[in-house]
Amino acid sequence: MTEPAYQTGPPAAWTGATGTPTRLLLVRHGQTPLSVARRYSGRGNPSLTEIGLTQAAAIAHRLTATTGITAVITSPLHRARQTADQISAATGAPVAELADLTETDFGECEGLTFTEAAERDPDRHRAWLADPSVPSPGGESFNDVHDRVARAAQRITAEYSGSTVVVVSHVTPIKTLLRIGLAAGPSVLFRLHLDLASLSVVEFYPDGNTSVRLVNDTTHLTP
Repeated sequence: MTEPAYQTGPPAAWTGATGTPTRLLLVRHGQTPLSVARRYSGRGNPSLTEIGLTQAAAIAHRLTATTGITAVITSPLHRARQTADQISAATGAPVAELADLTETDFGECEGLTFTEAAERDPDRHRAWLADPSVPSPGGESFNDVHDRVARAAQRITAEYSGSTVVVVSHVTPIKTLLRIGLAAGPSVLFRLHLDLASLSVVEFYPDGNTSVRLVNDTTHLTP
C-alpha cells in the first residue's frame, strides 16, 4: 500500500510555517451499538460491535503504510481503547491514555436519540445546541470540551514535538482539534461530519501555525 497523499510533504512553502510540525492522525473509534442507533454516546462505555472491530482493523492496516508513528494516544473509553489497541498492534507504536480526549459528557441526554432528548426538555436541549457555553442537561458545555481538548493538544505537541502521533477519540474532541487547526469558531462543530473509523490529519507547528491536511477519509473502509 502506498503512502497517503497527505504524506507528500509540508505546506510550509505556501503557509509560511516554520519548524517541524507535530502531525496528529485523528481516528474516530469504530461502530458501537449506540452509534448504530444514532444515540448520544458520551461517557457511557459500550464496546465495539463486530463491524466496529472490523473497522478498527481496517484503519489499523491503513496506518501501517505511515512511517514514523511514535505513539497512539487514546481516550480511555473502551470503544476508543479497542480501536487504539488494534492500531498499536499493527504499527508497533505504544498506547497511552489521555482523559482529556474523552467524549462530551452528555448528561441526561446520554443514550437518547436527538428526537428523544429534544422532546424530553425542548428548551434546555435547544439552548445547549445554540450556545457553546451552555452545558447539556446534567453534562458539560462545548466550551468545556474545547478547553480540555486544547489542553490535550498542548500536552501532545509538547511531549511528541515534531513526531507523528495517532490520536484515537470521539466526534466532538476530533472536531475540536480540527477546529483549532482551522482557527474556526464553534459553528464548525455542526458543519463537519465524521464517520466511524475515519481518518483526519492536522499538523501543529512550533511557531504556532497549523495545517489541516485531511478530513473524514474512509477509503480504507471501502471493500
